[in-house]
Parts: sequence; C-alpha cells; structure tokens
Amino acid sequence: MPQPIVAIVGRPNVGKSTLFNKLVGERRAIVEDEPGTTRDRLYGEAEWHGREFTIVDTAGILPGEEDETSASMAEIIRSTRAQAQLAIDEADAILFLVDVKFGITAADEDVAELLRLTSKPVILGANKADSLERVQNAVEFWNLGLGEPIPVSAYHGTGTGDLLDALYEALPPFEEDPEEEYALKIAIVGRPNVGKSSLLNKLLGTERVVVSDIPGTTRDTIDTVVEFEGQKILMIDTAGIRRRGRIEQGIEKYSVLRAMRAIERADVALLMIDATEGITAQDTHVAGMILDAHKGIAVLVNKWDAIEKDNETFDSWNNHVRAALHFIPYAPVLFISALTGQRIEKILELALQINGERNTRVPTAKLNTILRDGVRAHPPSSIHKGAHLRIFYATQAQVAPPVFLFFTNAPEEIHFSYKRYLENRIRENYPFIGTPLILVFKSREE
Repeated sequence: MPQPIVAIVGRPNVGKSTLFNKLVGERRAIVEDEPGTTRDRLYGEAEWHGREFTIVDTAGILPGEEDETSASMAEIIRSTRAQAQLAIDEADAILFLVDVKFGITAADEDVAELLRLTSKPVILGANKADSLERVQNAVEFWNLGLGEPIPVSAYHGTGTGDLLDALYEALPPFEEDPEEEYALKIAIVGRPNVGKSSLLNKLLGTERVVVSDIPGTTRDTIDTVVEFEGQKILMIDTAGIRRRGRIEQGIEKYSVLRAMRAIERADVALLMIDATEGITAQDTHVAGMILDAHKGIAVLVNKWDAIEKDNETFDSWNNHVRAALHFIPYAPVLFISALTGQRIEKILELALQINGERNTRVPTAKLNTILRDGVRAHPPSSIHKGAHLRIFYATQAQVAPPVFLFFTNAPEEIHFSYKRYLENRIRENYPFIGTPLILVFKSREE
C-alpha cells in the first residue's frame, strides 16, 4: 500500500514550515517570519508508532484577497492557493495549523470553511503554545468547528507527540495491496513529452488516455489492465518527471508526487527516453529514482523512427545510452517508436522476463560455489586486526528485489569495488536482466 499523505495547511506565518522540519527531522523547509515564504510545496517522510507517511508542507492560504493586492501578488495568491488545494485533494489526512498568539483570524475562518468542504479527516494544531497561558487560550479554536485544538510548539517540539497521536488515528488503516492479483505491475515513467501516453495507447490498441504534444498533459497516474499471454498486467501511465529544481509551481509538482508513488507500486518501470533529444540529466535522475526504489527497469528509446541512420547508428546510440546510464548496466535497452509501433510487441514480453528475473532464487549451494570461485580468483585485499578479511558463506534472503547476505569477519572492511566484483560474478551465472541486486555484508554474530 502506498504511504499515506498528510498535508499541513493554514494561513501564512503560523509555523507550518517549522512543524514540517520538526516532523521530518531535518531542516528542509525555509523558515522566515515573512508571510508567504513557502510558495511551493515540500515533501518529506515521517514515522510514528511504526507507521510511515509523507508530509506535505504547503504555502499559506489567503482566500479572498486578490482584489486588494497588485496583479502580481494576486497571481501568487492564486498559485499558492491552488497548490494547497491540490495537496488537500491528494492527502489522506489534513493537519490544519493555527497561531495561538493571534487567536482566530478572518483567514483562519476562511481556511476552516475550505476544509469543512472536504471529507478528509482534519487535525487542528494550535501552534506557538509556548506558555501555560497560551495553552489555555487554545480552547478558543473550538469555534472553528473542526474538533479539539491540540496545543503545540513547533519551535520547541512540545505537544508534537499528542499531535502525531491524533494524526496516527486519522490515517487510513493499513491494508494489503489489492493489486497483488496482477501478474505484473508496470509503471511507464520519464520526463514530460517523451511519448508515454502514446506508448500506452499503442500497447492497448485503443485511445485509453489523452495523447498530446503539450508537456504535462497527463496529470494523474492512469491505471489500465491489459491481458498478455493469459496474464493480467496493470499498466500505470504517469505524468512526466523533471529534476527537482526544474519542477514548476502548480500542477506539475503535484504530478511528480503521484509519479513517484507509481514507481513504488510497480514491479517494473519502463524508462522512456526521447531519441530526438538524447539522454538528459532528467533522464538519469528518473533512472536513479527507479534504482533507489529497487524496481526492475527497461530503457525504451522512443521516436527511433525520427533518427537518420547508417551502419553505425545503432551501436553509437547503444554506447551513448550505456555510458549515460552506467549505474544500471543490467538494464536492457529497446529502440522503439510509439508512433509507428516499431518493436512495441517486444515490450510486455521483456517486462515479464524482467519480473521473472526479480523473482529468481539462487540455490545456496550454487551461490557459495560462485563465492568460493570468485574469492579464489580474486581474494579481498583488506586486513582486519592483523588477519586477512574472510567471507565465510552467502545466502539469498529474499526475492523481488533479490537480496544476498554475505557473512564475513569484518563487514565494514568490504570495499564497494569488491562488492561490485561479487555482484558481477553472480550475474555471470544468473544475469538478473533489468534487476538490481542488493548485497548485504554481516558478521557471523549478526
């Protein structure tokens, strides 16, 4: 089940960013006394009572003030309000923050009215309750009609436990992912306008999603079930992903969060690249996201029909892709055209193969033969406490993704280059196409 989302909302300068930083455990949001400092939304991970969730820090909401400001300021107000509304729409629970020091303001009442229109659970946090008098003054916020106000000081951290307890109770109950019934879940990802929706339409043979040349047309993830070789496959079309610094205000940032969640839900991600533009920094960023999530991956170089070719074009392009995505050398590369259908028939077959590789289990005896032969050919060179570093044995702990445990007398001494060497020895025997491997080194005591 994807992590639940909690949106922090309220008027400007009530301490939303300070609370966000406190909950995620690091100073991610810019904190200033100037109202409206946070105009974009920030995302962070938090955990309470063993439940992980995503926190969204939103800009301050100032409803009904456009007519009293300059045109440029009115545009900022509309933009920040739209982002806050998008966060509310996507959230599973809402944390409404008010300022005890100033009491109920007209802006608080406007935000409360907005929240009463949603069916989402709302937790009311009365911030800046730094003294007994302010804690007692928090009862005033009962008048907002959103339940009991919880006194809290985001700056000092007092009251945050009570706030998180209430939030924990408001989150949807954890459920097993109902999508387990599918043989395979595939996320089609990539930066905007590389042809993701066109590919899905071609795979389905119908106009299931809107296809447009305007970047960012697909704002939500769109799930579609397709049957292939008698198996049900869930296709997840996503909005284009850009590098964090290039994400624009508004709709696209909202889309990135959903695309990231789509990668989490998937077994295999199809990373689409535009052949007419080559590999960009955004493409490598998206590939890194897939790697961090330990998902299967295939690289689809789209618009191959638009490339002028000679006898060296294919090898040149393949080398170019491999060099740019050197950190995922196991990923297969397919040159396709979503427009003409070139090699489209190979995609689902390849995705199923990758998913099979993700679920491959190496017998312990075979794994230790590979380890023994590898150590004999190239022993680890480090010395630990006067003795040579030794790797005693290995076992595969899990599949999807494959995790291998190596037991050694000094796990902290294993150099990353030797880890890569051992991974390569495993892949010589079991290729694990399109599949990242996780190698964990522990002492025998562990």
